[in-house]
Amino acid sequence: MRLRIRRATWPHPALILTDTPRPNCPDCRGEGGWDEDYGDETGEYAGTHSYLCHCWNPNRRWTLLPLPRLPRRRTAGQDPWGTGGYSDEPPF
Repeated sequence: MRLRIRRATWPHPALILTDTPRPNCPDCRGEGGWDEDYGDETGEYAGTHSYLCHCWNPNRRWTLLPLPRLPRRRTAGQDPWGTGGYSDEPPF
């Protein structure tokens, strides 16, 4: 098991301790899994299967520190008075 600290944003901001794939794994070469395209009976593309490697479990994670949510910043185009950007004034 190779543990690393990551920043999570969903479902809430937090610092988490998570498992990462083994870099010297002969099956996935450190990527944690692989994708295989498959076709239907005529040979046309029908989709992709994603396979996880045995060296990694993406559900193995622990929350170390919940982080506070930052207040939303207003952009230049937002109306600070909450009127939705509409006005009763005639155009000039």
